[in-house]
Amino acid sequence: MISLRNILQAFVLLLGMATCAYAGPYEDALPKFAADSYSDTEAALGAVAGSGHPLSLSVVEALRDGRLLAANGQIFIREPSGNLLNAVTGQAFGPAPQNLKAVRINNRVRRAVEAAMGGLTLLSSDAGARMDAARAVFRSRDAAALPTLQQAIAKETHADVKQALESARAAILLNQADVSPTDRLAAIASLRSRGDQEAVALLSTLPAGAPPEVAEAASQAAAAIRSRLELWNAAQNVWYGISLGSVLLLAAIGLAITFGTMGVINMAHGEMVMIGAYTTFVVQELIRAYAPGMFGASLFIALPLAFLVAGSIGVLIERTVIRFLYGRPLETLLATWGLSLILQQTVRTIFGPTNREVGTPAWMSGALEVGSLSLTYNRVAIVVFAATVFVTLLLVLRYTSLGLYVRAVTQNRRMAGSMGIRTNRIDALAFGLGSGVAGIAGVALSQIDNVSPNLGQSYIIDSFMVVVFGGVGNLWGTLVGAMTLGVANKLLEPYAGAVLGKIVLLIAIILFIQRRPRGLFALKGRAVEA
Repeated sequence: MISLRNILQAFVLLLGMATCAYAGPYEDALPKFAADSYSDTEAALGAVAGSGHPLSLSVVEALRDGRLLAANGQIFIREPSGNLLNAVTGQAFGPAPQNLKAVRINNRVRRAVEAAMGGLTLLSSDAGARMDAARAVFRSRDAAALPTLQQAIAKETHADVKQALESARAAILLNQADVSPTDRLAAIASLRSRGDQEAVALLSTLPAGAPPEVAEAASQAAAAIRSRLELWNAAQNVWYGISLGSVLLLAAIGLAITFGTMGVINMAHGEMVMIGAYTTFVVQELIRAYAPGMFGASLFIALPLAFLVAGSIGVLIERTVIRFLYGRPLETLLATWGLSLILQQTVRTIFGPTNREVGTPAWMSGALEVGSLSLTYNRVAIVVFAATVFVTLLLVLRYTSLGLYVRAVTQNRRMAGSMGIRTNRIDALAFGLGSGVAGIAGVALSQIDNVSPNLGQSYIIDSFMVVVFGGVGNLWGTLVGAMTLGVANKLLEPYAGAVLGKIVLLIAIILFIQRRPRGLFALKGRAVEA
């Protein structure tokens, strides 16, 4: 007995045979995919892409994704959902035929697929798709896409997309030997305005036999782009240096307060940074568990908590250990080093030795593009945050009673004590303030570094270098020292490498301290009086 399902399958088969009777370029090209030959596959791809058939894009996408299948000379498309379609009719196919195999591709065919995808989406209604298509055609430089490209340029209204389309056309024309020198010179001008490394590579590899004026124009354009890129690279390195300087400022500014006020070499300062980072982790874990909608505000919640936690631990350390070691720098250094090991091990015991994930809020994701300069939002946020912390500390030290007492103790401890200032209390508060600032530095560093028990050790040496170079106890000196070391480090890296660059900076600082032992901006304080 003939079932309804068999009747429908027979109808689809007859429809396919009828379509083949009136086959066009699309239908004629499809059987070549079943030949299991890369050359035939590439030829079929070109014919399908240029046929204008409504299923062309589906076939090319399926070939790219490994979903174009062949069996018994027929071609099928497997949809992402798993359904099987007849590539000739676009109709759903019944049970999968036996010997169904994916059409194989190699690197040459992949490049042809990329070019075909670009040509098929150049006229898309989505500006993003047109931009991606223009970039694909620029990379493939497929001359077959030129007519569609001309049509897309004539219709394009989006400035950035139009520039990308014109660059793609220029890339094609530059490599065509039968194009007039005038058109090739215009293509060179278009590529020069593009001004990136891909344009340089294209201009530097002209086909053999190019007219002398074209070769000269291409050489000049490539040289001009290289010069412009060098300036942008220098600007990018300066930005990286400012970003690194902001990180160093955040890590060192608390140390500048404690070192300048009490003359204490606090080797546990980096662990205050680590504690601030782990406070951020705990806050985010609680928000994920109980209030996911507040994740975007997690850093603003973590900032005061990190300040309080790290500041409280700092006061506790000063009251229980540091206060008994004033005037004994070697013992203070060893004691705080031991405290740093204790804090690290405590964190390992509580949170484990592995890195912990601290998420980045959506408003800190992405980047701002300025020419060839890329400014990531998280780095911009850290620079702004570092400037905010610096200005806030300046105001606190300048316009509050605590700041007045700290400055008095820094400049002349004995005179401050004789005027009734409780220097021991100021020591504890200053140590807590410096530790609290290190804690909020940890909140910022959690966005750009791994949160682990060793986080603070990555910044303690650099922090001491910044403080000593800028001038002990001087916040302006800390700012100048951090930015100077950050920018110098990033400018040296492309030439000397990261390790050798740091060595050069260390030697330079040693030589500088030999000439100016009190740093760039020296203050009169306990260390000077001694």
